[in-house]
Order: sequence, then structure tokens, then C-alpha cells
Amino acid sequence: MSKVSYYTAEGLKKLKDELEHLKSVMRPKASQDIADARDKGDLSENAEYDAAKEAQGLLEMRIAKLEEVYANARLIDESQLDVSKVLVLSNVKIKNQSNGMEMKYTLVAESEADLKTGKISVTSPIGKGLLGKSVGEVAEITVPNGVLKFEILEISRD
Repeated sequence: MSKVSYYTAEGLKKLKDELEHLKSVMRPKASQDIADARDKGDLSENAEYDAAKEAQGLLEMRIAKLEEVYANARLIDESQLDVSKVLVLSNVKIKNQSNGMEMKYTLVAESEADLKTGKISVTSPIGKGLLGKSVGEVAEITVPNGVLKFEILEISRD
């Protein structure tokens, strides 16, 4: 059985766009590459043909994986989410108790995580540690080099 993934409207659209691009642009290109390589002569000694077939196989595997993910994707209804606790799509302002540094993160599905934009996965160690906590609580998060303590300062939604 496949794993259900939760997405924002933006993340789901990005997934669908990538899938459509692979099917409508990359798949025909892969077929054309195979046809071009086939026209170059003897297939038993044609490395270009072998490479094109392998690239097509990898592309089809990627398409199949994305189709499965898309089939099991669920859109998150942000209006139904509780703002008193840290959940998926929460904007969380936290303070590292060891150095006093404040950070702001948005918790998102694993596939939408992007640290550069402040989006961390709910399956990451910090994401897991913050889930379910309320403002004022301290989350003790075990990371490879010890335990980090973060105080929840603020929870909001966009």
C-alpha cells in the first residue's frame, strides 16, 4: 500500500506540472532520441541507442513514481487546522534556548521542504519535535550531536 502525502495547493500544482512536463515534453523527446540513435546503424554496437533506451527507462520510472505520489496526494484544507498547536502548514517562531537565536519556519510535507525559504519537513527531526506543541512549550529535539531545546514563541497561519 502506498503512503498518503499531504500537499498545499501550491505543492500539488507543482507536482502535477512536473508530471505533465515529463509526459508531454520529455517522453516524446526520449522516443525521438531512440529513433535518431536507431537510424545510425547496427544496434548491437550503438552506444547512443543503449544510452537513449536507458534514459527512457529512467524517465518512465520517474513518471510512474510521480503518478503514484499524485494518486495518493491529499490537499490540506488550511481552514480546518487548529492554530493553537504546531501542525502541518504552521508558521512557527522558535527560540534556541542554548544560544538565544530566534528562527521562523513553516512546517510542510516532506516533498515541499526547502530550507532556503524557511520550509522544513514535518518528518525532519526538528519538524517532528515541534508537532503538537503549543506556544510557551519547550520542544526537546534529539539530533545527531545531542539534544536541542526550542521554546515555541509564536504559531500562525498565512
